[in-house]
Amino acid sequence: MTSHSPSAPPPGVRARRLRTPRGEFAVVDVPPAAGVVTKGVALLLPGYTGSKEDFAPVHEPLAARGYRTVAVDGRGQYESDGPADDESAYTQDELARDVLAQAHAIGAPVHLVGHSLGGQIARAAVLLDHSPFRSLTLLSSGPARISASQEQRVKLLRDALAVMSMAECWEAILAMGPPEEVGGPARGTGGPEHLRRRWLGTKPAQLLATGRQLCAEPDRVAELAAVPLPFHVLSGARDDTWPVPDLDAMALRLKAHRTVVDGAEHSPAVDRPGPTARALADFWDALRPGAGGRYR
Repeated sequence: MTSHSPSAPPPGVRARRLRTPRGEFAVVDVPPAAGVVTKGVALLLPGYTGSKEDFAPVHEPLAARGYRTVAVDGRGQYESDGPADDESAYTQDELARDVLAQAHAIGAPVHLVGHSLGGQIARAAVLLDHSPFRSLTLLSSGPARISASQEQRVKLLRDALAVMSMAECWEAILAMGPPEEVGGPARGTGGPEHLRRRWLGTKPAQLLATGRQLCAEPDRVAELAAVPLPFHVLSGARDDTWPVPDLDAMALRLKAHRTVVDGAEHSPAVDRPGPTARALADFWDALRPGAGGRYR
C-alpha cells in the first residue's frame, strides 16, 4: 500500500464521526474498491495505546477484495472523546457495549477484528451479544492476561501516569526507549509527531483502566467457544505480549482458523499488511454462503 499521512487519507476513504446511542466515535471508513462486488463489512478495533490508524496499511488490500472496513478509536482513544479522570467509563463491559453500538451503527452483521486489547474487548462484546457479528478475528490477542514482561511495562506506565501529565509521560517514555517497548505496543503508521499527537489525545483514565484489564484478564476461552460464530486467531510468528504457543493452544480450544504471518510480530497489520489482509479476506470469503466454507 502506498504510504499516506494519517491526517490525509487516500481517495475514497472517509475520516468521520460514527454516531451511536452511546456517543460519537472517530472512524476511518473505507469502501470496497470501485467496480468490486461488496462482500461484507468489517469493524476493526485497535489495541492498547493504539488507534484506528494502526489498520491503515490493510484498508486498500481489503477494499480490493470487496470488503468495507471501518477502523474505530474506542472511547477515550485518540480522536474519540471520553472522560479524562473517570475510570468507570472504561470498564470492559462499557467498552464492549460501545462495540455493539458501533456494529449496529455501521450496519450489522459485521466481521469483528480486535487487535491485542481490542481483541479482549471484542471477545467481551461477542459474549454479551453475538448477533451483530458474522465472525470474530482475534489479532495478536491472547486467552487471558498479558505476559509478565509486558505487565511490568504496563505497570511502569501506570505509575508514571499517577504523577505526570500525558506530555511529561511521553517525554519519559521516549527517554526509556522505543514507545512500543514501554508500557505496551504503540506502533502504528505515521511518524513520531503522529504518535505523540495520538498519545496526547488519549485520555489518562482510558490507559489506566484498560492497563489494569490487560494485567488481570481471566481466561474466557471456554465461554467464547460456546458461542456459535466462526473464529480466526491471527498473529505474527513472534509475540512478546502473548507467546505464540499460547495463541496456538487458544485456537485449538476455539476450533478456530489459525494464521501465523511470517516476518510479523505483535502488529501484523503494520509489519506485514499484504499477508495479513489476505488472511483476513480468505477467512471471510470461506464463510460466504456457497463458498465451500463452514459456519460454526
